Amino acid sequence: MYERILVATDGSTLSKKAVSSAIAMAELTGAELVALKVVPRYPQSYFEGAIVLQAEEVSRVEKQWAESGQAIVDAVQKAAALKGVKVKAITVKSDLVSDAIIATAKKQKCDLIVMASHGRRGIKRLLLGSETQLVLTHSHVPVLVLR
Repeated sequence: MYERILVATDGSTLSKKAVSSAIAMAELTGAELVALKVVPRYPQSYFEGAIVLQAEEVSRVEKQWAESGQAIVDAVQKAAALKGVKVKAITVKSDLVSDAIIATAKKQKCDLIVMASHGRRGIKRLLLGSETQLVLTHSHVPVLVLR
């Protein structure tokens, strides 16, 4: 049915539930799993009067975020290995999470994207955005959303 399943994770409790479901689905279908964590770039401020960090400090923060992201996908890889599922652990640097998820699914030739949704409504959804909604809207690959 599925040959390669991408599971997008941020390491949250809700995301871990989606990871568990993706591992179970990959185990049932014999699919390979692609575990993805999108790591943000350090925000640069161009406004007058903003506090600007030194380049070394920005590099240190970005390195810390990258290591944390790698630890998250490594944990997915370990959990999947216990079930006999082959996993490719990937971190991608991007400020546009939904675009990075869709681009990675295309690049890795995934035929399903699995991700969690917080199910926010109203003003929270407006303020916090919905990466899941953007992936659903723009992806040409089927998307399984878990809550």
